[in-house]
Amino acid sequence: MNQNEIPGSPPETVQVGRAELHAAVQAGIISTTQAQHLWSRWRAPGVAAAVLADMQGRRVGDGLGGPGFSFTNTLYYFGGMVAIGAMTLFMTLGWQALGAWGLLAISAAYLLACLKVADHLKGRYLPIPAGILATLAVCLVPLMVWCVQSGLGLWPPGGPQSYASYHTLIDWRWLTLEFATLAAGVVMLWRYRLPFMVMPLAVTIWYMSMDLANALMQNAGFDWQFTRDVSMVFGLATCAIAVQVDIRSRRAQTAEWRQDYAFWLYLFGAIMFWCGLSWRDSNSELGKLGYALINVFLVFVGAAIGRRVFTVLGAFGVAGYLGYLSHRVFKDSLLFPFALTLLGLGVVVLGIWWQRNEARINARLSAWVPAGLRG
Repeated sequence: MNQNEIPGSPPETVQVGRAELHAAVQAGIISTTQAQHLWSRWRAPGVAAAVLADMQGRRVGDGLGGPGFSFTNTLYYFGGMVAIGAMTLFMTLGWQALGAWGLLAISAAYLLACLKVADHLKGRYLPIPAGILATLAVCLVPLMVWCVQSGLGLWPPGGPQSYASYHTLIDWRWLTLEFATLAAGVVMLWRYRLPFMVMPLAVTIWYMSMDLANALMQNAGFDWQFTRDVSMVFGLATCAIAVQVDIRSRRAQTAEWRQDYAFWLYLFGAIMFWCGLSWRDSNSELGKLGYALINVFLVFVGAAIGRRVFTVLGAFGVAGYLGYLSHRVFKDSLLFPFALTLLGLGVVVLGIWWQRNEARINARLSAWVPAGLRG
């Protein structure tokens, strides 16, 4: 006992190990990343600052953070994407020689192994590789569903007979795979609570928008405009879901839920909406002006809620409209190259002004959005 301790009082020092940190994570007192930082600090106090900078990678005061762009994280994601691609994009016909049930057995073994390793990595406070392994498990779900349908003879006739076509062909028959992936992904996300696991869910929603449009056009034939409009609707719906997820994450009381789960939903939702909007043909100047105003709105929305994907897409849209105006006004004129040069330099000057006043602009814009969405 320390000489300064009062008899009967709690001890000034306690022993804390991995088990106690794991219990604190499970109780929601600290997040997995925070537990990893504490463990690194206690094991090697001299490199604590480097560990924090490498693993957390964000400024003090940021609300929702993510992993930094370090060499370690680059290796994590590169290796993870190679593994995910091996079991999704590069699932060739050679694998189908094993038959539906043989491929199902291999996929199930992969899935169980991924979840087992994800549990181990999360227990050792390595959230990024744990999230990658859990994401790979989610990506195996559509393959397993396809194997079950094919093995039982339930795969609808007339469509693609190879799972390799899942990522290349639009077909309504993939909808069963996509619904199963969303359901399994939500369950696994609730179990592991790792933000990267939202990525396959966002990609699945994107696939679903195209396949659902294909299902609705079975009797009428392919209609590009209808597909484009369905993409816009799904994009708006995905952004609406992202807003709700964003608000809940920012207001969460536990550290594990106070992570950026909305990033991938914002990314794919904004791309779906913006591409559908940009592919619309307008023969009127008023329609083109409306397109430009919507993109201006996206720029300010992105600045207000701290989501750069809206700002970048909106800037592309505004630049495209300005380029159209330059072409229309200076068509077949020697001044056209000069007009484009001035336009480009004007955008650069605008970027410099925005960078110098970004904090003040974001603060003013944030006052116009709900408190739960402020960047």
